[in-house]
Amino acid sequence: MSLERDPYEVLGIPRTATDDEIRTAYRKLARTHHPDVSTEADADKKFAEVQEAYEVLSDTEKRAAYDRFGRVGGPGASTGAGGVGGGWGGQQVDPSEFSDIFEQMFGGGAAPGGFGQQGRGTSRPAPRRGIDQTRTITVTFRTAALGGTEHVDLDDGTKFDVQIPAGIDDGAKLRLRGRGGAGSAGGDRGDLIVTIHVGGHPYFTRQGADLLVDIPITIAEAAIGTSVNVSLMKGSVTVRIPPGSSSGTRLRIRGQGITRPNGDPGDLYAVVQIVAPSDVSDDVRTHLEAIQSALPDPRLDTPGVETAPARTDP
Repeated sequence: MSLERDPYEVLGIPRTATDDEIRTAYRKLARTHHPDVSTEADADKKFAEVQEAYEVLSDTEKRAAYDRFGRVGGPGASTGAGGVGGGWGGQQVDPSEFSDIFEQMFGGGAAPGGFGQQGRGTSRPAPRRGIDQTRTITVTFRTAALGGTEHVDLDDGTKFDVQIPAGIDDGAKLRLRGRGGAGSAGGDRGDLIVTIHVGGHPYFTRQGADLLVDIPITIAEAAIGTSVNVSLMKGSVTVRIPPGSSSGTRLRIRGQGITRPNGDPGDLYAVVQIVAPSDVSDDVRTHLEAIQSALPDPRLDTPGVETAPARTDP
């Protein structure tokens, strides 16, 4: 870490700034000083400084450590060989202790003021890899099933496309190398980790690579059987409902689900749902009563449940 200025000063925020205020200030400055956007001669340096300031203040532990041990231009700041130096003010701390703190905070490397192994005897900072960034994007059910392209916007204003592989699961993560925060002093960019949220579908639900679809049928169709055409992500399939099907019956159609990333297809399960009419005419009711009297009682083999006597009106 090669910060030479107070990170609060770099981002232009007070020490009491909230996480949202820190994030907003970072995004604004990152867009302004990004090397791909800014025409300033020192855009790289400014962008790296903003990146490093955000890395400190966006991390709870790093921010707490800085608030306790470092402050630019504060009382007691020292720039001599025996002081903290390097542009960092605040309390007087033993150099070796100060170096240990920064190694714990930033994972090793040169500490401000030349106390790191790479910083001793030179003011040139060591290359540092940029921070990893995260994003969550929502893709359509169809895109998750068949694959496709989605757009991603970064904090610094950069926009690019992400290829969504076919069969991706809800909650899956894609790591995009070199799409994260810019490195400093010639260091590599970090990565961008994209979490995928899959949207819903009007009639399909998904369980892994399998698809489930409800098939509404009438009482008569349940008794005598029928065939139903079901639209898929691509094409359609005919589902045969056998006679005597009950609500909740699952009919398996192999290979008509989601194709997994390894190329193996899941299955389609048609779930039978018998829909009784809410209102029938007198003629239809007469026919239904005649049919009912000719059908076997389904409750005969159910212990504790029996058909009640027919109701007679007074």
